[in-house]
Amino acid sequence: MATKIDKEACRAAYNLVRDDGSAVIWVTFKYDGSTIVPGEQGAEYQDFIRECTDDVRLFAFVRFTTGDAMSKRSKFALITWIGENVSGLQRAKTGTDKTLVKEVVQNFAKEFVISDRKELEEDFIKSELKKAGGANYDAQTE
Repeated sequence: MATKIDKEACRAAYNLVRDDGSAVIWVTFKYDGSTIVPGEQGAEYQDFIRECTDDVRLFAFVRFTTGDAMSKRSKFALITWIGENVSGLQRAKTGTDKTLVKEVVQNFAKEFVISDRKELEEDFIKSELKKAGGANYDAQTE
């Protein structure tokens, strides 16, 4: 059966993360049968990491505050998590299903496909976003 996405519900969750006035900094998009729907959401990145277990595949939209002494700004990441116990067929479908998620999640600085928990570390993601972010005005102090 072809995968579908609940665009309206997923767009509402996506916009919640994009809203700087919202405490929500992450949301997951998970499978409910053959439909992708909003999953959990939260204000602490560590809570998101706990959602990434070995037996699930999910998509996440996460807001990070990055920048340097001159400017702080929000940067967004689209993370695809595939746990190590996910079957080969489900792994393969995740790549094509991501196109559905990208119909809703359209603005992000960097995309990650992760199956190793070490790569979920906040510092790793932030450093990758910083590399993708352009000018670094702290360079004279490094």
